Amino acid sequence: MKKLDYATAGVDINAGDEASRFAYQNAKKTFSTRDGRIGTPVALDGGFAGVLDFGNFYVIQNDDGTGSKSEIAEAIGQYDTIGQDLCCTVVDDAICVGAEVISLTNTFDVPRVDPDVLNKMSAGLAKACIEQKIIMPGGEIAEVPDAAKKIIWNATAVGVVKKDKFISGKNIKLGQKIIGLTDPVIRSNGTTLARKICEQKFGSEWYNTEWENGMTWGEVLLTPCKIFHRLLLDTVLGNFEQERKFNIAGISHITGGGIPGNVPRILPDGFGAQFDNLHKPHPAVMELQKMGNIDEKECYRTWHCGTAMMLFVDTHEAEEICAILNKADKEVLAQVVGEVTDTGKIELTSQFSSKKLTF
Repeated sequence: MKKLDYATAGVDINAGDEASRFAYQNAKKTFSTRDGRIGTPVALDGGFAGVLDFGNFYVIQNDDGTGSKSEIAEAIGQYDTIGQDLCCTVVDDAICVGAEVISLTNTFDVPRVDPDVLNKMSAGLAKACIEQKIIMPGGEIAEVPDAAKKIIWNATAVGVVKKDKFISGKNIKLGQKIIGLTDPVIRSNGTTLARKICEQKFGSEWYNTEWENGMTWGEVLLTPCKIFHRLLLDTVLGNFEQERKFNIAGISHITGGGIPGNVPRILPDGFGAQFDNLHKPHPAVMELQKMGNIDEKECYRTWHCGTAMMLFVDTHEAEEICAILNKADKEVLAQVVGEVTDTGKIELTSQFSSKKLTF
């Protein structure tokens, strides 16, 4: 079988990173327009969300989408869970700065409007928002047959966080422990590579091919993301008006770019991280790696590979935080996965083979 990576599957992470840098440079050109006014922006290079100053608190705003995961929903005709994925993409970025998301808007670009399909998708989004205590004040549906061949679904989240509870990563210190939370299968990033592997192995109808125990590859890859936003607010961060319960120095959402792409976004200059106790990838991801002959480094740059959210905490609080999280939600399997180093590198023990990988 032809060896695959994310680039040959059609997604160039390096080009995407460069485009993001350019986009943020252009965004910062607008910042001076709010000097001395309510909503003055705060520069946060590499951060997970946009930050606006509203006096004694910040308003947080960020955007994302379901990517090609929605193509799987269309392929198998299962639309009720993709809304949870959309909610997850934005609210779990916002929680990285400690923000409580209060509203979420969404936009559909579709080749044609199918009211039944859009009803199922938006109902799934509403369900996820209700669970996260988030309102949906509005949205937009655009029928653009010449521009969109598949459903494109994106969202914008707005959250709030008091200034003294804002999490930027600047307080991360050498030797702090890193707690990891697990997530089933993959999030909304890396789906293109997973689809290409399956298509190369099973053909164009890959999504109907059985994975195991009667579940198809389409169904397992459509498994909805775990949302950590409300769990973290209720257990370790506290809601907007509440005192911070623990010293959480940093939070990293492991999405596009994987561990080596997302952990450095919050680390102070010169710092690195070593991971010797990461969660194991889902069995379907283990199989994808073998089927596609994917280099293990590529896996960790593309998928979360088992550990989807990371908290940087003081050593003496690490075990207590894990216990609280696991009591509140046994599915997250909170555990210490690594610690902060001064190497400037990301070093990890691969859970595919026990190889030591350095980025």
